[in-house]
Amino acid sequence: MTASEPPEPPAYLRLARDLRRRIEDGRLPAGAQLPSRAQLARTYGVGPNVANSAVRVLMAEGLVHGRAGSGVYVREPRALRRMLRSWHDGRLSGTPYVLDLPGHGGDGRREGSSTTVAAPPGIAERLGLAPGAQVVRSAYVFWSGGGSDGANGARAGERAMISTSWEPLELTGGTPVALPEAGPLAGRGVVARMAHIGLPVDRAVEAVVARTASAEEASLLEIAAGSVVEALERTYYSGDRAVETADIVVPAARYQLVYEFPVGS
Repeated sequence: MTASEPPEPPAYLRLARDLRRRIEDGRLPAGAQLPSRAQLARTYGVGPNVANSAVRVLMAEGLVHGRAGSGVYVREPRALRRMLRSWHDGRLSGTPYVLDLPGHGGDGRREGSSTTVAAPPGIAERLGLAPGAQVVRSAYVFWSGGGSDGANGARAGERAMISTSWEPLELTGGTPVALPEAGPLAGRGVVARMAHIGLPVDRAVEAVVARTASAEEASLLEIAAGSVVEALERTYYSGDRAVETADIVVPAARYQLVYEFPVGS
């Protein structure tokens, strides 16, 4: 391995990845029994603990389930829930997403906290700030639902998304909207809050990549380590000035991102 190459994932994640591919391409269809741990260990040349850990990853992802005294079987595919991301701030009532449109229940919730920190180098660059400039960092966990299991199989209180955002303190410091969850526009979202202090947001840039979750992300989202996530890097602008940037992470096995854009004449 050269210095520029990423490290190989652990053996159990490589085994889980191969089994996941076999499930996704139909070689292990819904209802099929997974090879036993002993068989997997022999086939892949790994120890039984590695095979067991790989199967546990697939169980955590909801791809397989165990039957007492029988074995482990492939589940029926779980329908992805739709996560709408919209430019229209009013459309989402100040939240960064809405689930299961049309007819969403609006029953999601979020928890978060904010603190003032020195901008990390990459964040300072995204915001056009000098290295170490002060920013308000806000970290959130978003839940979908809160009632009984829905038609799409979502569990009550399922963690849908995590987000970390940064806003330049030089823009919001000393204003009523310095903290996203305090003041007259608490919880209203970046677009409404920036407009309140004379910085109308007129552009957003959002890049999306698929990658594996970090250990911290997996813990916050309650998914297995090494699970695939959709990672979004979003920056809001008022003219040429970046007013907020955020890293957003969504479990790929649970949600389909749907984007809504205005169309001019």
